[in-house]
Amino acid sequence: MTFRADELLAGLPSPFDARSSSFFEVLRRQAPEAVPAVLDGTMHQHLRDRLVEGTTVLAVVSAQGVIIAGDRRATAGNLISRTDVRKIYPADDWSAVGISGTAGPAMELARIFSTELEHYEKVEGEPLSLEGKANKLAGLVRAHLPMAMQGLIVVPLFAGVDPRTAVGRIFEYDPVGGRYLATSYAATGSGSLAARATLKRLVEPAADLHGAAAVAVEALFDAAEEDSATGGPDLIRHIYPIVAEIDVDGYRELTDEQVAAHVQATIERRRNR
Repeated sequence: MTFRADELLAGLPSPFDARSSSFFEVLRRQAPEAVPAVLDGTMHQHLRDRLVEGTTVLAVVSAQGVIIAGDRRATAGNLISRTDVRKIYPADDWSAVGISGTAGPAMELARIFSTELEHYEKVEGEPLSLEGKANKLAGLVRAHLPMAMQGLIVVPLFAGVDPRTAVGRIFEYDPVGGRYLATSYAATGSGSLAARATLKRLVEPAADLHGAAAVAVEALFDAAEEDSATGGPDLIRHIYPIVAEIDVDGYRELTDEQVAAHVQATIERRRNR
């Protein structure tokens, strides 16, 4: 009894298909019954189009502390889902976290992080160091890895001041929990490339908090011009970016009037160019 080569090959699986290095893709082709319906490619895209995602957030170091800011737009697929979403959350009295990525898990991460810091302070009798807080957040992001593998990615930005040294610092993260110390500025989210370009050009580490806030607002303005998922200031409804300053005296959010003044100053500068 003889078999043709193509008949033999037809009965064998092809797990090493060079078209993809993804195990999930191989499994979906070879054993689709083993793939949960929610992770099926069609269903996954159907779900992705309804996920609310938020961008852009950034932070700037100044001589007095640190500024952290975020726009207010959230998107679901190609639609604008919300124009007033909050992306900046105080973590404790001297630090804050900015969220980008899938909004639901990101907001939950920010709340859990704040609770973790509060619990530590109550048990130990003193707050974590700024480095310790950054490490704690890295662990939470790493614990979120199974969800990130399904496309529910959360990428936070952490900024704060150590009250013992009065030094402001910024920490960036990747989706698997990698933690990186930024020098004088950082940005994450879909508008981060445009924001970084502005920050690179305008940031002055010797500036005061007021000057750093002005730079942060201008960077968000540029991000909104280049990225459709980043919202600019809504002058009709008076919806402005959330801008917070952190120094040895603690975390404070600028009022809408203060942010509006920075927005108007940015507009005037651009009119006069």
